[in-house]
Amino acid sequence: MAGGIALAATWNLPLAERVGTEIGRDARSKGANFLLGPGVNIYRSPLNGRNFEYFGEDPFLASRFTVEYITGVQSQGVSATVKHFMANNSEFDRHNTDSIIDERAMREIYLPTFEAAVKEAHVGAIMNSYNLVNGSHATQNDWMNNQVAKKEWGFDGIIMSDWTSTYDTAGAANGGLDLEMPSGRFLNREKLLPLIKEGRVSESTIDDKVRRILRVALRFGWYDRDQTDFSIPRLNWQGRQTALQSARESMVLLKNDGNLLPLSNWKVKTIAVIGPNAFPAVPVGGGSARVEPFSSIGFLEGISNYSRDAIKVLSARGLPTLSELADRTNFKTTENGTETGLRAKYFKDEDLGGTPEVSRIDQHVNFGDGARSSFPPQTSASSWTGYFTPQSAGDHEIFVQTTGEAGGAFRLYIDDKLVFDNWTTSKGLLNSTIQNLDAQQHKIVFERKGRPGFLGSRLRFGIVRSGTIVEDEALKIAAQADVVVLTPGFNPESESEGADRTFRLPPGQDELINKISAANKKTVVVMTSGGNVDMNSWVDDVPALIEAWYPGEQGGNALAEILFGDVNPSGKLPVTFERYAKDNPTFNNYYPAKDTKKVVYNEGVFVGYRGYEHDKITPRFPFGYGLSYTSFIYGGLSIRPVNNSEKKGLYEVTFTVKNMGKVEGAEIAEIYVGEASPKLPRPEKELKGLSKIDLRPSESKTVSVLLDSRAFADYDTAAQKWTINPGIFNIMVGHSSQQIDLRGRLKIDSPIVY
Repeated sequence: MAGGIALAATWNLPLAERVGTEIGRDARSKGANFLLGPGVNIYRSPLNGRNFEYFGEDPFLASRFTVEYITGVQSQGVSATVKHFMANNSEFDRHNTDSIIDERAMREIYLPTFEAAVKEAHVGAIMNSYNLVNGSHATQNDWMNNQVAKKEWGFDGIIMSDWTSTYDTAGAANGGLDLEMPSGRFLNREKLLPLIKEGRVSESTIDDKVRRILRVALRFGWYDRDQTDFSIPRLNWQGRQTALQSARESMVLLKNDGNLLPLSNWKVKTIAVIGPNAFPAVPVGGGSARVEPFSSIGFLEGISNYSRDAIKVLSARGLPTLSELADRTNFKTTENGTETGLRAKYFKDEDLGGTPEVSRIDQHVNFGDGARSSFPPQTSASSWTGYFTPQSAGDHEIFVQTTGEAGGAFRLYIDDKLVFDNWTTSKGLLNSTIQNLDAQQHKIVFERKGRPGFLGSRLRFGIVRSGTIVEDEALKIAAQADVVVLTPGFNPESESEGADRTFRLPPGQDELINKISAANKKTVVVMTSGGNVDMNSWVDDVPALIEAWYPGEQGGNALAEILFGDVNPSGKLPVTFERYAKDNPTFNNYYPAKDTKKVVYNEGVFVGYRGYEHDKITPRFPFGYGLSYTSFIYGGLSIRPVNNSEKKGLYEVTFTVKNMGKVEGAEIAEIYVGEASPKLPRPEKELKGLSKIDLRPSESKTVSVLLDSRAFADYDTAAQKWTINPGIFNIMVGHSSQQIDLRGRLKIDSPIVY
């Protein structure tokens, strides 16, 4: 299936339930009681390594998808597990960072998805996050778990830990954790019994945990049947069709200059499919969300299968792999010496002190998949020293690839100057920078520490001259093709759980896009990523751009159908794509404050499009944006109260949408609400309704969307209540957060508190 953010890009709520149902069926076919999803944390920044799992930056959109997805999963007798509760908005040092968030921001931005999961979808389980929230680890956060989830929301299911995210027995027992995973390291007989005898943990607290576990088991019928349902095929047509539809509707057409797309079967005789993500398929990002399907159709295979003998399909990767680049980086062990390689020392202790366990010459730093050597056993740290001499002076791409978290800490010095410092914590799986190096010898000192974790022990370091990375073969086939489909982006080794990722594309990819688009002006860029990337060096020079996210096992087939017009793209961005990294509302406070572990959410409620509008920054592609092969117009806006809603805050918004083009298409109508004269600082507009409408050419449909009281309310932290202030509210309907076609107003005369 399409990944979480890709599913959110469909803006198709019934499809989300259908996807959840199929995943629930898969779980039953394998005997799984719990599905450890969905992940519903809010996208604050494109750097978060797990954004691809989540439902975007807007709490309303994410909440609607959360409810539908969970409903589908649990219809199959499988408990969903909504996660990560809460504020797991980065993968940077996730066991130790402390998310400092004011209550209003929590209530309006970060809690609604979990609240909807509990109150509307009746989710069976909540999974706590690794991080601290306002000074207390999530697994022992009494306010979050006991006061809000269990008492205020009435959650009667299980609160479980993420794997190894429990840190204290008494804290977890009294802080609301019911089930420690993957085993009872802290919540076990030996540690709990003394606390119960001392009166520090009550028997009633333990009884409540047991009741919750039994209640969920009884509710989902696990005692009434074998959870493994052998009547459900594990490889089934129904599931593949749902995967295909989710991929079709998730892809977002961001640029289509000169109507390059859809491609014409009779005009296009040769297509070149180029790029690191052309083959094999990249259905999903890395970490615990990574699932291996029976088979995956990559972009090259999908286009080739679609074209058959009618169109010649040429292909090239275009770039060496990072493993190949690491192997091509040549060193000398000593200054002005002749011995090749690096002097390597492997230590038992992480401080690099004492006598090394192993000393040897390593030709390259290239460990992991495709590596030529491996770490010596029982070692926890290592260092490599040597000298690198560029073949010519100029800009060089310097990169280090790790697995993040365990085994991901490193630092690199060139000529005794610190280039990368991930020694304390790993910021990214793939770190790269460009430095100008002269053609002289340069001293290299590279150090790493940590034992391999569940993500493996990958470690690669390389230096390559900028401008020399793109392979000639790719340029040759690009020049002779009628159209190029170019497939840059990330993959499970560069975007994953365990560490964040860069805003910049992996090494060589900007160069690849620039050179290929110069060789062929009809280049379609198809991006694989969990969010925005830095496009500044090339976006103005490519006529067509598709955000494919991580499209799941059927991504290649879906892309081919979209490229040739069998499917009209209908996806829209569930996040804002900024022009520059510094434009993001969290740019100055995404990482911890200096000399602390505190990540202070200074932007408050102004996350995503709310923040760009508040800061008067124009994004590259706004929230809710997406092109189609047809066009739509809106009209006939009316707003009326429902059931005496002047006292309840319930209104119906009605309007028409018409397809003005010559092909069938689906439009996503977005309904925003903004308080005209707020007492507290509020966003200019907030998404509060949506509708996806299929329309034939020249067809018009009337759409009605209900706005409930939450659409107008903000959270009053003093009163601890949601409050609708009397006054004027602007109602806006349109194609995106920046393209509003219809505007109306309604007046609420009296305050509403609930």
